[in-house]
Amino acid sequence: MKLAFQKSSLLNSINIVLKAVSSKTTMPILECILIDATSDHIKLTSNDMELGIETKAEGEIIEKGKIALDAKLFSEIIRKLADSESQVFIESDENFNTTIRCESSVFRIQGRDGEEFAYLPYIEKNKYICLSQFTLKELIRQTLFSISVNDSNKMMTGELFEVNDGKLRVVSLDGHRMSIRKVELKDNYENTRVIIPGKTLNEISKILNGDNESEVLIFFSSNHVLFEFDDTIVVSRLIEGEYFKIDQMLSNDYATKVRINRKEFMDSIERASILIRENDKKPIILNIEELKMNIRLNSSFGTMNEDILINKSGNDLMIGFNPKFLSDALRIIDDEEVDLYMMNAKSPCFIKDEEEKYIYLILPVNFNASAI
Repeated sequence: MKLAFQKSSLLNSINIVLKAVSSKTTMPILECILIDATSDHIKLTSNDMELGIETKAEGEIIEKGKIALDAKLFSEIIRKLADSESQVFIESDENFNTTIRCESSVFRIQGRDGEEFAYLPYIEKNKYICLSQFTLKELIRQTLFSISVNDSNKMMTGELFEVNDGKLRVVSLDGHRMSIRKVELKDNYENTRVIIPGKTLNEISKILNGDNESEVLIFFSSNHVLFEFDDTIVVSRLIEGEYFKIDQMLSNDYATKVRINRKEFMDSIERASILIRENDKKPIILNIEELKMNIRLNSSFGTMNEDILINKSGNDLMIGFNPKFLSDALRIIDDEEVDLYMMNAKSPCFIKDEEEKYIYLILPVNFNASAI
């Protein structure tokens, strides 16, 4: 095999597939990137058996072939080569000895037989949806922060993608809060309900260009999901099992509704958070009255007390929250004003718009009112 690339183009393709290289494995081949130039295109592939990525690399095929190269070593060599516009030549022999040349630099490394590589699973392309890259990237950004990083409950480490009546609903939760985003799809698609690992969505969001004109196709099978966009495909295992009964957690009942300027509210919470250190679980207390919301926080470092004008309907209420959970939700809402719906000091707070294109549920925390 003999190939020629422009360094910047090759490095870009390597950076895409690096996201699915296994870091903990007893199979050395999974620590490799496969370079496949047996057809008319050069394809780079990585696969950790949970997530797999394949992308086309721009380059010239001088002599066809395939080789698997240690991903870390290969990527570091290419990254450290000369100018980004330089030509890189990769050549391997029948014993998988591989030479990488760029200007006056020459590296010789040992490759592996490309036939040993675990190819991506085949996914039938008959059940799918189509979104703009911008929409998918935004959906992930607006929900991924509330998945659980703890593997004790596998369901909470993924996101529900539910297609129903021409709408896509994306849901994540971690036991303390829940994020829901809904978008209208351009066409009607077959109803589906799958749980996609958070790791997969996080890596995809880094690859997507975020362009509103570029599309991404998402194909569903019983065990896998496939994302196809630009010159890249990403295949991931789905999380098996039945997701939580989301609709039972949602309610339109409330005793207190607050409309508040989103940025003022978020800035106030972040000012209060200055007094909180990591592992300090001091709640932020919201005292909701007729025309104002008093925001206060007491910690071992000091106290903060501030009033914000609000538009309130319903009952007065004093309620406590983890300030990070509030600010995480407020940060990814674009509306100038937000509506908070609450029943009492022990029931969830809902932050949502009138069309319910977004819903953020946050559980309150207990606090000692006499210590405030």
